[in-house]
Amino acid sequence: MYFAENLKFLRKRRNKSQMDLAAELDLTRTTLSGYEKNVQPPFKTLIKISEYFNVSLDALIKYNLEVLSEFQLSQIEKGLDVDVTGNKLRLLTISVDNEGKENIEMVPVKAQAGYTSNYGDLDFITSLPKFKLPFLPENKTYRSFQIQGDSMLPVTEGSWVTCSYVENWQNIKNGQSCIVVTKDEGIVFKRVYSRLNEGKFQLVSTNPDYSPYEIPVSQILEIWKFETLNSFEIEA
Repeated sequence: MYFAENLKFLRKRRNKSQMDLAAELDLTRTTLSGYEKNVQPPFKTLIKISEYFNVSLDALIKYNLEVLSEFQLSQIEKGLDVDVTGNKLRLLTISVDNEGKENIEMVPVKAQAGYTSNYGDLDFITSLPKFKLPFLPENKTYRSFQIQGDSMLPVTEGSWVTCSYVENWQNIKNGQSCIVVTKDEGIVFKRVYSRLNEGKFQLVSTNPDYSPYEIPVSQILEIWKFETLNSFEIEA
């Protein structure tokens, strides 16, 4: 992991002193200095730093930015770091049961606004309703999302879709139905078409009343591939 080295490198690349950067990140200089010496920051601070430098968490943690070319750095700052290594490192927060097995958390409509800002917060994830689907393979991580609107008929509003977490976005097949968690548009359920060579995805509805649109990868927080449609009688 290269977080400490990358933080120092990016700070100097912006010609910022520790005092200046700490003030802009609402940190003390001592705290920032600690991060540059391998003290691990909390997840929310990692997100704040990645957004400040316009560098994904993947690049901030996984890549040694100092050895990359200016072209590669510019690609990362445009949200195109999937093209640097072809892989995505994503810090996924999950909850487990008393036996240490992963739960399937349920994200109801009323919790979706909170999810987009607290998806990395263990307390928030733990607070979500949970259930089990014993017929699903155990080598994946699953989450269930309640659907809003009628853009993906025959899946109707209020339905629940259980999806598996996609770590490497290059593995998404064109036309796959996915839950896409975005920074600005919330949580959407669409058919996904890769435009990664251009740093974006095209999102398509099954309902022809809704036009396809494109979204840059820099706006995407998580992608979950559709696995099964569920019916719940309880309100979550």
